[in-house]
Order: sequence, then structure tokens, then C-alpha cells
Amino acid sequence: MNTVKPNYTRALDIKHGRVDMSHGSGGRAMAQLITELFSSAFDNEYLAQGNDGATLPHADGHLVMATDSHVVSPLFFAGGDIGCLSVHGTINDVAVMGAKPLYLSASFILEEGYPLADLKRIVDSMAQAARDAGVPIVTGDTKVVEQGKGDGVFITTTGVGVVRDGIHLSGDLAQPGDKILLSGSIGDHGMAILSQREGLTFSAPIVSDTAALHGLISVMLDSGAKLRVLRDPTRGGLATTLNEIAKQSGVGMMLHESAIAVNQPVEAACEFLGLDPLYVANEGKLIAICAPEDAARLLEVMRAHPLGGAASIIGEVQEDAHGFVQMTTKLGGRRVVDWLAGEQLPRIC
Repeated sequence: MNTVKPNYTRALDIKHGRVDMSHGSGGRAMAQLITELFSSAFDNEYLAQGNDGATLPHADGHLVMATDSHVVSPLFFAGGDIGCLSVHGTINDVAVMGAKPLYLSASFILEEGYPLADLKRIVDSMAQAARDAGVPIVTGDTKVVEQGKGDGVFITTTGVGVVRDGIHLSGDLAQPGDKILLSGSIGDHGMAILSQREGLTFSAPIVSDTAALHGLISVMLDSGAKLRVLRDPTRGGLATTLNEIAKQSGVGMMLHESAIAVNQPVEAACEFLGLDPLYVANEGKLIAICAPEDAARLLEVMRAHPLGGAASIIGEVQEDAHGFVQMTTKLGGRRVVDWLAGEQLPRIC
């Protein structure tokens, strides 16, 4: 994302203007879009280098890198938008590896005709989310596709972080006897997207839980608890994420439905639409698997943080050659919690 400032005779008309093909041509119009809209919002010392990439200082420890493409529809929803979502999602992917997120890159695919005012809203939201998280956007790229060949805005973000010595988290480390913790209620993000997309209204508003989790994860790591696995249950929800971990570790899991929090409006909306909240996406929640003797201490630390106030122990890891995830229900029965089959909610992140 080059930040060289050419001379323009007229400022970009953000209020009334729209993206056109010249904004992706590599010429004067593209340089103006980058300078006046992107660079002014994301401004930091690394982006200001003005090169095709950013030169970054060396960081001690093991590097972690994660990338994610964001194609959510609608682009604006209750509790957030594609801009802050693209920042939070990649920060969280880095953080659940046990890393401190350091830097982000951002790549935009813009559709010809998209209003510049809406693009500015998205970019400003990204910039604010990055500032709040303390993780700067240091480089990027912009492309424009013809009208009808995109869907407004697609964003790909890549994050880099560093893991300090002594920390190793991985999906293949869960052991029988370990406890499974969840940082809060499930299903809020996916149902916020669906309700807005379909024009549904409920007695109480459903708001996305999108948030950067690295602050919560930092205090969890500092607690001294023996953490084995951290994961953010996004697409496919809690059920699919736990099945992924069970497969990686070669274990089974037993969940307890009564311990899994679902906000009443989300529960009502899922019941109305015939959806299971266990499979609905989240963007501001995490799963933690830790040694059983440390579960109570870890839970206390999580509940003391603003993003973990409703944390709970929702189950335990067990020996199971088949790798089944099961759940005891509120009625006293037992059910298998299988992988998500098909597509329950399209375009939610």
C-alpha cells in the first residue's frame, strides 16, 4: 500500500463518489484513494514507509502468522461491520496460538460502483479496531473488479504475532480428564447477521459479539494454568470447533448443555428458524482446554476480565477411540454433537 503523496487538483469526493475501475488501475486515481482514504485512517510509522511492504523490527520468540478472508453479508450489522470484524478475526486467530499480535496487513477487493462513503465507514471501523487492540495495519493492497463481479467489499487480513518462550498451544494436546471452558454465550454473531440479512425483528435486539480476544488470552496465559488448547469457535460454531479438536487430539468429549450459555433472544431466534445454536458462529468467544487441577483458577481469571464475565466450565475431555463429542441434555438424556453438515448460515464472517 504505497503512501507517496502526489499532487491532486481536487480532493476525493468521499461523500458522493463511488469506486470506479481507475481506483484499481495503479495510476493517479488509485494513489489518491490509498492516500486520502486508507493511509489517512491507518496512519502509523510502518505504513508511512510508503513501500510495497513494511520493514518491521525483530521480535524475540516464535513467530505466528494467520490469514483470513472476510465476505460477510450484510457488510454492516448490529454490533459491527466487515471492517472491525476483519481486524478482530485475524487478531483472534493469532492470539489463540498463544501469541501476542503485533501487526496486520489488509487487502481489499472493491466492486466498481461501491459508495466511497460506505467504504470510508468500513476503513474507519478497521482503523479504530486496530487502534483499540494496539495492533497496527502496516501494509496492504487494493484491487477493483467490474460491477456485478463482486459484492461491495471483500477484505483479507493477515496477522503476525510472537509467542514467548514456554508457551505451546495446539489442537492436538487435549488429554483425557482435561476441562473444557467457554468464555461466554454462543450464537450472538451468526444470529445478528441472519436477523439483519432477513429483516427479522425480535423482542430484544441481537448484537454481534465481535471483539479482539488477545487481552483476555494474555491474562489467561499469565495465570499459570496449564493450558493445552485455545480456539475461537467461528464458522461451524462451538460444535464443529470441538469436533476439530477431538479429531486432532484423538479423544472424545462430554459437554453439559446446562453449562452452555445462550442468550434468550438468540435461543428464541434459533428455535423459530429451526437452527441449533451449537453450530452458529461466534466472533468474540473462545474455548479453552486446560489441566483439570487448574480449571477453577482459570475460570476465576476469565470471569474477572470484561470479555469473560460469563465464562463457564462446559465439559471434559475423555478417552474415546471414535473421537465422539457428546452432550448431556437439560432433560437428562445424552446426544452426539456431530460435525456441521452442509451450510447452516451462509456468509457470516
